[in-house]
Amino acid sequence: MAAEENRPQDQTPSPPPRPPRNLRRIGLAAAAAAIVIALFGILQRRGHESEVTQWTQKQAIPTVAVITPRQGAAAERLVLPGTVQAWYEAPIYARVNGYLKDWYFDYGAHVKKGDLLAEIDAPDLDAQLAAAEAKLNSARATVKVREAEKQFAETTYERWRDSPKGVVSVQEQEGKQADYNSAVARLNAATAEVAADQGEVDRLKALEEFKRITAPFDGVVTARETDIGALINAGSERNGPELFRVADIHKMRIYVQVPQQLSAGIGQGLVADLHLPQYANKTFQATVATTSNAINLSARTLLVELHADNPDGLLQPGAYAGVDFELPSTPDVVRIPTSALIFREHGMEVAIIGPGDKIELKPITLGRNLGTEVEVIKGLTLADRVVNSPPDSLEAGDEVHVAGQQSGASSGNVGQVVNPASEDVAAAPESKQH
Repeated sequence: MAAEENRPQDQTPSPPPRPPRNLRRIGLAAAAAAIVIALFGILQRRGHESEVTQWTQKQAIPTVAVITPRQGAAAERLVLPGTVQAWYEAPIYARVNGYLKDWYFDYGAHVKKGDLLAEIDAPDLDAQLAAAEAKLNSARATVKVREAEKQFAETTYERWRDSPKGVVSVQEQEGKQADYNSAVARLNAATAEVAADQGEVDRLKALEEFKRITAPFDGVVTARETDIGALINAGSERNGPELFRVADIHKMRIYVQVPQQLSAGIGQGLVADLHLPQYANKTFQATVATTSNAINLSARTLLVELHADNPDGLLQPGAYAGVDFELPSTPDVVRIPTSALIFREHGMEVAIIGPGDKIELKPITLGRNLGTEVEVIKGLTLADRVVNSPPDSLEAGDEVHVAGQQSGASSGNVGQVVNPASEDVAAAPESKQH
């Protein structure tokens, strides 16, 4: 105790012993190793993320099937509905009022020009003709009276004119001349009255001829809309039905409305086949005679007239006929399947593969619809690579993958769109956990 009390008060405790230098080096090395391992893991994760990003971007590029357009047929067949009409066809109406006295030909009768079809009893017309003839006879009698007056006035005037001077006065001579001129005027008026009455008689006699209904040309009676005793009104269909209808069917006219876009190949002399439902195993031939040379504004069609001989009378007026045209092929027309068409706000388009496998949208003009295929008359060539069944989201400039081999445009061997997931899912990088 005494020794401790005698130790100096300012003496401090000794420091702890310093660790060995090797232990510090080991700690620094361990820290450095941990840092390197962490950096390696970060870099590896980033590399894997880059691979995943690239794979995802690759998967975002659609894979499409590509076809090539096919050349149109060497000859195009165009079948359109047509209407068969007679070479000549005339509805026959009465020109006089009366009652039907008799008719002599019925439906289906073959008649010659001038044959009597029916007779009309017209008592009113007969009475008018009798009165007109009586008036004409009276006017002719008046003319004879005026001729006698004119002859007497002429003789008197000449006698007074040639008398010696001083025998008759000038005033009396001028009076006789006036009487003569008046007689000539009365004769002229009576002659004119006769001409007018003769015209009326001729008119009524012409109407008398219309009591006989005759055939206007050789043909067939296709309608009879009257019978004995029926009231007949003169005029057209506004005043009553037609009495008869006669058609000349030795040759027929066929009328077809051809759509404007298909009318370029229709010309005079083109031969077409006619198919009628009642003659399923028989074909008739017709030749294009003329066209209207104008497009119908409401239907946008061209009226085409064809002529067909009808020696057997099998073609009937008013019949329906399928008109089968064989048109020459257009060199620029190609065919593609309907599945390649794109309906957008800008109209009909197709997607083609451009340089760098980028999409180009081309507007096209369609021709005939052939069912599973359509004709393209403008906008495509045989060298174009067309996308079949394009996705709705496909836009111009999009990059695509072309799947499989290019095939023909026939819808039976067109390549199908490949599902990107089924093609590349095996190549997807595995995700790593750190």
